Amino acid sequence: MATPPWEITRSLLAKASEETDPKYGCTPENRSFRNHLRYGVINLDKPPGPTSHEVVAWVKRIMNIERAGHGGTLEI
Repeated sequence: MATPPWEITRSLLAKASEETDPKYGCTPENRSFRNHLRYGVINLDKPPGPTSHEVVAWVKRIMNIERAGHGGTLEI
């Protein structure tokens, strides 16, 4: 009988540990809200009815951003 996944003890194996040069960005905890919006993801639970394109248009208008899109279908 196999061990259930939640009972398996796991560990992280890192081959190398390096610091990121700040000119290439920063950790998510240190990002500004604007950068989270610019480079981030909004997890949205779309209600039935409006199309995916309508919801993207709403997000752009509400967040006052120029570019937004969806990755795949938002339909139920």
